[in-house]
Amino acid sequence: MKAIPAISLSLFFAVLTIGLLPQRAAYAQSAGCAISRAANGNQIFRCPGGVNITAERGASFTLIDRNRDGSPDSLSLRSKAALVDVDSSQHRGGFQVVTPQAIAAVRGTQWAVDVKGGTTSVLVTRGRVGVRRPAGAAVVLGPGEGVDVTRGTAALTVRTWPAPRVAALLSRLGQ
Repeated sequence: MKAIPAISLSLFFAVLTIGLLPQRAAYAQSAGCAISRAANGNQIFRCPGGVNITAERGASFTLIDRNRDGSPDSLSLRSKAALVDVDSSQHRGGFQVVTPQAIAAVRGTQWAVDVKGGTTSVLVTRGRVGVRRPAGAAVVLGPGEGVDVTRGTAALTVRTWPAPRVAALLSRLGQ
């Protein structure tokens, strides 16, 4: 039997590995969370301290546990959407989602964040969320309200999102 050259074997395993991973797979540390995959390919993180995150299939993000207590306190989201549900009776110290355009922070609520085309869109489904640019004044969103954040200095405008827009975003997240 002929030996397979090492380079060919390495190339074979690289191609095999790439073929097994979903396209644009989310590479995220688990930060102590149990991870499962929904039928639509979304990743679901059930984390200690009452933090649950659903990341859209192909989302690019990282979970961060700054205080190293075993529960994430931040999500760095670079593309696609995530639904964040934080139970304030279990989670101390707040939670924030950081995107290239915005920072959305809360103490306990449920909200969705979508990053695409240079815009971060934030929708609150329960509770209250403060949203701001990395440098700038914050706006506070309540249930059914959203804001679209782009780079710049213009004031952020809070709007009640129309039902079709809410449904479109939440359906991407399996809601």
